[in-house]
Amino acid sequence: MRTDDFDYYLPEEQIAQTPVYPRDSSRLLVFDRKIDTISHKHFYDITNYLQAGDVLVINNTKVLPARIFAYTVNGGRVEVLLLKRLNATDWEVLVKPGKKAKPNTTLTVNEELKLTVIGNEIESGGRIIRFEYSGVFEDILSRVGEMPLPPYITEKLKDQNRYQTVYAKTEGSAAAPTAGLHFTPELLQKLKDKGVIIAPVLLHVGLGTFRPVKVDDVKNHHMHKEYFEVSEETANIINLAKSEGRRIIAVGTTSVRTLESATDENGIVKAQKGDTQIFIYPPYKFKCIDALITNFHLPKSTLLMLVSSLSSRERMLEIYKTAVEEKYRFFSFGDAMFIL
Repeated sequence: MRTDDFDYYLPEEQIAQTPVYPRDSSRLLVFDRKIDTISHKHFYDITNYLQAGDVLVINNTKVLPARIFAYTVNGGRVEVLLLKRLNATDWEVLVKPGKKAKPNTTLTVNEELKLTVIGNEIESGGRIIRFEYSGVFEDILSRVGEMPLPPYITEKLKDQNRYQTVYAKTEGSAAAPTAGLHFTPELLQKLKDKGVIIAPVLLHVGLGTFRPVKVDDVKNHHMHKEYFEVSEETANIINLAKSEGRRIIAVGTTSVRTLESATDENGIVKAQKGDTQIFIYPPYKFKCIDALITNFHLPKSTLLMLVSSLSSRERMLEIYKTAVEEKYRFFSFGDAMFIL
């Protein structure tokens, strides 16, 4: 299967630049695979499609204010994007421009924070850096860091919390699990009152998830590692539901990748933590999930390949074409789709 097979046309004006308010007022395209129909709703209508006993699996990762700016001794500015914490002081990062961040270079963020480049990171093409600071690193980062919005979002985000889900808990992501941005506390409560079970997992989203596929043949694409956790409690909730024939509904592709990484060939979810490099593309037999809430993804992306696996590449591209014609908003701050 070719990467170009997942291309589609999207007018630039349909790339959402700002989040809608309230969160659940975004539009929702509902694709019912059983009867092959499309419906156009709003996200708050999701309550009509979920039922008592359904397990809604959310990714409760929290986005770090991971973009910081540091300066050379000559005053040159370097953009540093934190990707993965290695220990108390060392991080895997991306830097721009790279020529100003060669090994052994020391850069200053402010009087509280300095960093030294201690080596190159082969897999991501980035760097390993070591921070020097006094005080609590997370507090310093909250003051000097910015949300790492994707490059296709050119407007400045007024409220940093709009790039966090309302249930974000554990810091570590370089990007938001954007399907979850549509939920409000009130909507989640409505679902709980209806008998829907909310089960959290954790996957720290790395930029590798969003990087373009640069190989011609899809199967030659190399996914980068991302850290995930599935608790004993969540595993038990899902396994019981599956044994009773109840639905497992993933919120976002990150939840899908977490569940599919933690599920064995017999469909049993195992409590675990570690790294995953799972790459899902058609044809793929899902071991855990029954339905997916997701956003509209970039052309030729691994995320579009994943959602296509729930139907077919051809049908998904037809649905995307309809979404373009119906003026849906695309990507991180865009509208949502429910594939059931």
